[in-house]
Amino acid sequence: MRAIVTGQVGVEKKSYLQKVVRVAGERGENIDLFNVGDLMYSEAPEVTPGRILDLPLSRLNSLRRAAFKDVIAHAAGKPNVLVNTHATFRWRHGLFSAFDFDQVRKLEPDMAICLVDNIEVVHHRLHKEHTTDATLKDLMVWREEEIMATELMAKGLDRPGNLFIVSRGRHADTAETVFRLICRPEMRKVYPSFPMSHVVDMPDVLAEIDRFREALSKHFITFDPGDVDEKLLLESALAAAHEGVDFVQIKAGSFSGSGGGGREVINVSVKQVLDIAGDIDGQIYARDFKLIDQADMIVSLVPELAGGVPGLSSGVERELQHAHEHAKEVYVVWKPRKTPSPFITETATRVFRSVDEALAYFEERGMFHQVSLFGH
Repeated sequence: MRAIVTGQVGVEKKSYLQKVVRVAGERGENIDLFNVGDLMYSEAPEVTPGRILDLPLSRLNSLRRAAFKDVIAHAAGKPNVLVNTHATFRWRHGLFSAFDFDQVRKLEPDMAICLVDNIEVVHHRLHKEHTTDATLKDLMVWREEEIMATELMAKGLDRPGNLFIVSRGRHADTAETVFRLICRPEMRKVYPSFPMSHVVDMPDVLAEIDRFREALSKHFITFDPGDVDEKLLLESALAAAHEGVDFVQIKAGSFSGSGGGGREVINVSVKQVLDIAGDIDGQIYARDFKLIDQADMIVSLVPELAGGVPGLSSGVERELQHAHEHAKEVYVVWKPRKTPSPFITETATRVFRSVDEALAYFEERGMFHQVSLFGH
């Protein structure tokens, strides 16, 4: 399979995709990675690293076309290809396109993947690597534009269902997800649904949810909404504002080019977070529905809270309804002793009492891909 991978500056796609290539090698597969930015710099060795976006648009466009022409030539005959590029740029020139339809069609990609990450992490990386005054608000807008432009690119290929939004993930490594999209496309794609913000102070429930997410990720390509958790960032900022604090500290994954381990603590402006409160809610609403749309099925965990109360959030209910209305398979793991309402049972393909029961059903129906973790 061939994929064009987009994403705003600061997502650090290159190191992430290098890891995807390494994962493929460990699974006995080969993926060829082409970094359009590196090829552009090789076409213009006189340009200082990190300054190529400062070039005049005419020069930038000619460099990009020359680089993409090389990609098309070198990718010929190669079965598994990743092309690391951008769909848009928002820089000193304003907003401008970063691809040409004629060259994209010549490459003949099977899919477009837009890589996203938590916005405060993108902001941190961008300010470490570039001289810029971009705010969290700027980057929220840019991310939305990048997703939209990638969607338009995918639609121009006339291949339905070939757009995927994938998060780098703060708590889990999603390189396996992209590997499976490229090398195991027959695997089922699943949207794991579970309560988030209103169980954040319930460690036992959170542990149960993590086990559920991990179980699904072993057997399916999963598009996990918890990989981008800016709602928690907003709640932290609201609490800090109430206390009169100007910054909140957030633990994030490594920002090194190697993409290695470690958790760096970064300071995030409370004011800037509060400025994007509406954007956070709006993008969660839109993005999570897109994640459902790109999946084959939704599997929802409804845990039991104290007093036997079902841990059924309004978000989970809306996700189940959206999946049902869009003809997705809808599976619910209902843990409470209380019987689920007709709004659950009438929209669900099947309701289970435990995660193990659900997994046994999926295996019995042949939904597991037997070579998902190893080579053929």
